[in-house]
Parts: sequence; C-alpha cells; structure tokens
Amino acid sequence: MSETKLNLFSFTGKIRTLHLTWFAFFLTFMVWFNHAPLMAMIQETFNLTKQEVKALLIMNVALTIPARIVIGMLVDRFGPRITYSMLLFVSSIICFIFAFADDYATLALSRFALGFVGAGFVIGIRMIGEWFPAKQVGLAEGIYGGWGNFGSAAAALSLPTVALLFGGDEGWRYAIAATGVIALAYSFIYYNMARNTPKGSTYFKPKKTGAMEVTSKGDFFFYLLMNIPMYAALAVLAWKLGPDNLKMLGAATTNLIYAGLAVLYAYQTSQVWRINKHVFKEEVAEIHKYKFKQVAILDLAYLVTFGSELAVVSMLPLFFRDTFDLSLVQAGLLASGFAFMNLVARPTGGLLSDKFGRRKSLTILIAGLAAGYFLLSNITSEWPVLLAVLATMACSFFVQAGEGAVFAIVPLVKRRMTGQVAGMAGAYGNVGAVTFLTVFSFVTPSIFFMVIAGAAIFVLAIVQFLDEPEGHTAEVLEDGTVQMIEVS
Repeated sequence: MSETKLNLFSFTGKIRTLHLTWFAFFLTFMVWFNHAPLMAMIQETFNLTKQEVKALLIMNVALTIPARIVIGMLVDRFGPRITYSMLLFVSSIICFIFAFADDYATLALSRFALGFVGAGFVIGIRMIGEWFPAKQVGLAEGIYGGWGNFGSAAAALSLPTVALLFGGDEGWRYAIAATGVIALAYSFIYYNMARNTPKGSTYFKPKKTGAMEVTSKGDFFFYLLMNIPMYAALAVLAWKLGPDNLKMLGAATTNLIYAGLAVLYAYQTSQVWRINKHVFKEEVAEIHKYKFKQVAILDLAYLVTFGSELAVVSMLPLFFRDTFDLSLVQAGLLASGFAFMNLVARPTGGLLSDKFGRRKSLTILIAGLAAGYFLLSNITSEWPVLLAVLATMACSFFVQAGEGAVFAIVPLVKRRMTGQVAGMAGAYGNVGAVTFLTVFSFVTPSIFFMVIAGAAIFVLAIVQFLDEPEGHTAEVLEDGTVQMIEVS
C-alpha cells in the first residue's frame, strides 16, 4: 500500500506540480467568492435592494456551467499550463473591473463574467491526471480539490479583515482588488514553473475539437441526452431573474435567453455530429473504445455530491439561525463546519478509491451521503445545537469524500479527453446546485434535505452500473504507434 503514499513535504517532481496546481485552484475559488463576505459593504456602497443582491449571487454561478465545458475543451487542446495561466490572468482583470465599478450595471456584468473563473477546477484535474499514476491519482486529485476548494473559506475568513485594514466605506474594493493582484502575479508564476507532463511523457490531444468524442451510435444519442440538463439549468437561472421572480429581466429578454439557449443546443448538436458522424459509417476499433455511460454516471454522482454541497452551503447559516434562534454570526460559524471538511474529506475519498476500488468506494460514500441528508431532515429546535453541528459535519464528510471519489475515476476514463470529462462532470455539479436551490425556494428545509437524500438513493442505484477501471486504455502517438496507459 506504500504506492498510494505521497510525501507532501517534497517540492520536486509530481509533488511540486500538485502544490503549484492546488494553489492555482485555491486562487480561482478565492477570486470567485471574494464578494460573498463583503456583500453587506457592497450593498451599502451601491444602496442595493435585496433583489439586486440576489441577482449578483445568481450571476456569479450562471456562467460557470458552460465555462466548465469550454475550459475542458481548451485544456485538452492547449494543455493545463497555458490554460490555467490565462484563466488567472483574464480573471484578475475582470476582478479589478468589479472592484472599482461605479454603477450596478458594471458590477453585475463583471460578476457574471467572473463566473468563468469557477471553471478553473477542470484544468487541474487534467494536470494531476498527467502527473500521477492510477494507484495515486485518487488521493492526489482529492488533495487538489479539497485544498483548492478551501479558497472560498479563506476569502470569507480573511477579506473582511483586509477591508477593515484599508478602512473606510470603500475598503471592500481594495480587499477584492488584492485577490486580483495575487491571481495576476500567480498567472506568471504558474506559467514559468508548471509543465503539462513529466519529462519524456506525451500530452495526448483529442483528434478534433468542438465536442466530446464517442465510440458508438448509442453513445452518440446518450451524449445528446446528457447535454440537455445543462441548458435546462441555465433556463432556470433566466427564469429566476425574469418577470415571474426577481424581475431583474423583462419578459422579452427572458424569452430571448430561452431562444438563445435552444439555438446553442442545436449548434452543439451539430458539433457533436461533426466530431462523431464516423460512428454511423464504420465500427470504432475495440482498442480505442470507451463507454460513455462512465461519463454519465460520474456526472450524476457529482450532481448529488458537489451540487448538494453548493446548495447546502448557501442555505445552512439561515437554517441554523432560524432553527436555533442564533445570531447570523453564530449561525455562520456553526455552518462553516460543512465547508471546512473539504480539507480532509476530499483527499480521504480519493484515497479510499485508490485502495479499495472505485465503484465500491463511491457506493459507500453516496449511501452515507443519503443517510446524512435523511438525518439532517430530522433536525428540529429540540435538538442540542452541538448534535446538529456534528450531524452536519458527518453528512459533509460523505458529501465531499464522494466528490473525491468521483474525480478519482475521471482521469481514468479516456486520457486525451480528461479535461472534457472533468468539465462535463463539473458542470453537472452546478446543475445540481441550481436544481436543489430551486427546490429549496418552494419547500421547507426538512423536505429540501429529503429531496437530496432521494436523489442520492437514485444515483446510488445508477452507480452500480459503473465499470471498475482495469487494465489499460489506449492512446495513439503522432507517429501512429499505440501507447497503453495503466488505469488500475
């Protein structure tokens, strides 16, 4: 079992790449959520209404769904080194625009554009998959995801203090701009220090870009079906901003967005056909085949793991405040335990996957997630607060360990498409968040938790159809020779 151990105190070789990359992800999450702990100050500066604040929060996640698909394609085509560097560079500029906006329109548009930085996670999945062998990739991906994801918590803990240090009503501007400065500097550091692959290794690229490759007729239609929920989630976001809800968009604009999404889906379908029409004319060689069901199952597993995490983190402080009659500060501190579990839970999920099997680990963790949410649905004001916090953290462990287990499998599906597989799974995480938060807007917290538990039980059944990665997968070198990559 020593093969699974990593010397995290090293700063050479693959460990150096791991540290460089999780910190890049950490910065993208810090920039993505730098507004959250400062929202009260921002609201006061611009005299925002509650509806305008809600609109900003929605805009912050809206672009992330398509962005993860686009970034997945870019990282497979150009490599994680340049893609991460460019994402950090461009995001820093947008961050400065948000920090020094002088009207709500600029504030909203720049926040919408910053949703793109939330796709940074996808890049590192490909990078870590290139550097770590199958027996270590789960733990390495878990460390990357868990430690990097802590960037949002770090923003919440540090930026209010930075804002106070700068002082005045405009202190929030300098706190947010500071995250942009760090991201800008690190974009150059990452470009200079990171490498796409270990020395002597080949970086495999898709034969064509524009859509994911599939290897059978059935998978072609399966792929088209799995694209629909991503567009549906964006339609739900438009509906939330539209005349029936927040009234931030007029009826004509909302209908235009719906039409635009339909056109985009049609365009993507045409790209899927362009890339994959050969499967209707000739059989793909057995050595190059992979099963798209692997991708679909991982998408759904990430929907109930990361999707539920995003949704629960959004509502948990208010849930604790209302249930136990606490101050918002007290409730926020107690609810933060859910996010803090990322530091250990994601790496643990990846490690379990490496040591005990991919499907078995994912099965156990999603079962634990379902039980955890069922337990949370039974919390009432009669519970001791400490017991409620412990139940929350126990549930959180299974949620985030499940995320680690999902991305312990993603790099083993098909090496040259790891970015696209990660991008689609990541997008489904955001689809889950939109779905569960929409449900939450109509029901009580107890029913909300029960809905997530029910979805998890459904996915638990689906996970049983996941094939355990074993043996090798094939990739073709530029000279036509075939290279076998170990996946078990």
